Amino acid sequence: MAVAIAASLSACEKADRPTLAQPSVASATIGGVGELTPGSGLPGPDLPGGLWSDEALDAIDTEATLADDPNYKHHGWFVVECVYSHTAPDDPIVHYGKPGLSHSHDFFGNESTDAFSTEDTLLDATTTCRKHQDLASYWAPSLFVDGERVEPKSSDAYYRASPNIAPDAVAPFPDGLKIVAGSAHATEPQSLEVVGWACGRNPHRSIEPPSCAESTELTLRVSFPDCWNGNDLDSDDHASHMAYSTIAGCPAEHPVPVPQLEFVVQYPVWGPQSDIELAPGGVLTGHADFFNAWVPGSLQREVLGCIHRDVVCGVPAIF
Repeated sequence: MAVAIAASLSACEKADRPTLAQPSVASATIGGVGELTPGSGLPGPDLPGGLWSDEALDAIDTEATLADDPNYKHHGWFVVECVYSHTAPDDPIVHYGKPGLSHSHDFFGNESTDAFSTEDTLLDATTTCRKHQDLASYWAPSLFVDGERVEPKSSDAYYRASPNIAPDAVAPFPDGLKIVAGSAHATEPQSLEVVGWACGRNPHRSIEPPSCAESTELTLRVSFPDCWNGNDLDSDDHASHMAYSTIAGCPAEHPVPVPQLEFVVQYPVWGPQSDIELAPGGVLTGHADFFNAWVPGSLQREVLGCIHRDVVCGVPAIF
């Protein structure tokens, strides 16, 4: 059987998560969401909404990388598990205020997401995420097998420091940040560092959907850019306010390191597939969207307690 019918989620125990002591050192305001431990080279924002002025951006160390210690491998991260919420032909980032104009998307996390979503409406809603402080919205194109839409099971959103960035240099996403990763218009394979298919929680990606065992169902994995320009929560092309880091760190025009978000969607699909495609068409058009609406202060605490301390704050449960 190639496609399984999604069953009701059985109750499962949450993975044990370490209790994290809050830093007791002095701190500075950042991102409009609370406090950030100093020493990372990141100045506090000096404009409303947690944004940086040109003078503050000039003070950021754009070479806050691990290049001087190539043997160091950091492992700190935390994960947010969000089950499937709903499906709609909406996209509040690319087609804001235009319901039905987008191809079909599957939404996770915030249960209110539609074409008219704003940060305020998201903060007033509820979430399917296990971390109830995460009211952000995550979405990806719908998957079709033999012409029928497959309802996804769940998603995992991994937050970590990019391999190119020192963990204690990472700042939390600013309130209301919008990010798109991957391309719905791709006609050729995209970089596997950005988007790819896999089986279960195997991190190794492939360009086309692999034939998975029933115990390790099909997943779509999308990695978001991890460098922000410090000024804009969105841009006309929904891309130019963000950038991917390189071995040299964040580029000068995008000097603020933010968490490297990897979004993974799990589908009840296994075995060889002869007719599988995403809503924009084909299997090369993988992409995902993120609209930040964490409860103010909550994301900052996760970044400090997990990414800055370079510790793993939990493991995803098996649904």
